[in-house]
Amino acid sequence: MEFALVFPIAVLVLLAVFDVGRAVFIYNGLTNAAREGARLAAVNQDEALIEERVTTVTFASGITNLGDPNFVRFHREGPNLATPTSNPVCPTGDISVGCVAIVNAESDWTAITPVIGQIIGPITFTARSEVPVEFVCPNANIPAYSLASSCPKQP
Repeated sequence: MEFALVFPIAVLVLLAVFDVGRAVFIYNGLTNAAREGARLAAVNQDEALIEERVTTVTFASGITNLGDPNFVRFHREGPNLATPTSNPVCPTGDISVGCVAIVNAESDWTAITPVIGQIIGPITFTARSEVPVEFVCPNANIPAYSLASSCPKQP
């Protein structure tokens, strides 16, 4: 009798532990993907290539904000990088070594446990990474890097 009362609760707790583990796994992969995208943006400012890099590094879930204008941004370095609106934006033609590449990645997570999934619903995880631009590419001043296809593909 006692086993019949405790067993469903024990199974629900065990499934909840797996759900929390999945959430940590997805969030860790998302932060790693944002970091990899920002590292690539430091040497190659091709946004399509950055998006491709982030999606290939992400595992277990997709990035939900691909194509969003805030996915990859370039701002001038300032005293407070946490609030990029206070820093002027580096336009595409004016990206220089004084800019900071900011990659914002989002992913949705839903619990697989039926009861918990219905109670909390989907959760959106957000990861942000900021890396200073080290090299501007394509660069007309350097013949070897004058075309976008010759830019570094990985940092």
